[in-house]
Amino acid sequence: MGVVVLVAWQLAVDLLDIPTYILPSPLQTVESLWSNRLELWGATLVTTGEVLAGFLLAVLVSVPIAMLLVSFRWFERIVYPFLVLLQTVPKIALAPLFVVWFGFGPGPKVLVTFLICFFPILLDTMTGLRSSNPDMASLVRTMGGGRWAVFSKVRLPSALPHLFAGVKVAITLAVVGAVVGEFVGATEGLGYLLLRANANLDTPLLFASIVILTVLGLALFYLVALIERLVIPWHVSQRSETAVTAAPAI
Repeated sequence: MGVVVLVAWQLAVDLLDIPTYILPSPLQTVESLWSNRLELWGATLVTTGEVLAGFLLAVLVSVPIAMLLVSFRWFERIVYPFLVLLQTVPKIALAPLFVVWFGFGPGPKVLVTFLICFFPILLDTMTGLRSSNPDMASLVRTMGGGRWAVFSKVRLPSALPHLFAGVKVAITLAVVGAVVGEFVGATEGLGYLLLRANANLDTPLLFASIVILTVLGLALFYLVALIERLVIPWHVSQRSETAVTAAPAI
């Protein structure tokens, strides 16, 4: 299907004689990828670093906060409304403030990425922790297990599928967050390259940057999916895929 789309795209550009600055052909996009490969590679490294830094920071912060929110009702009543309020603020509106406060370095981009990734991971982790089987928790307590045993043996395993669901959503949003941060204020990265290409009407470079961002998002998503498969192979979502693949034809 993808090959058909690319061929149709190439033919449409050639037959209709569409100007390059409006719509470059796939061949022109590939040519731009090759001719600008060094600059694109450097920009990709910068954006990837911002994506991973903001995403990992969101995981490290949101998961412990989710545990506290679920464990202590008073903490949830005080903190959770402020977290929801923060989520309702458009992140692109905060990006210019971060540039004013922290300059044009990677800090503002990492912060925007962190804020975009934070809430999906938090919410899914809380849902997972609350979906544990109360009968299993009671069984662990009757066998002499304390709060930590209940958490590590019952609540955490049941939360992992939900946690990974939130993480997979967040990793794709992380790419958006880094690019938004670079749009507002940057001197390097794929977002900055997009703005420069747009200002110069260098549409092939614009498409080349979009292709790299798409590939980056896909690669990170499937990396998280691979980690999920390795960490929770016992979950029904993983076993069902295996069962369908191995099911004999009738």
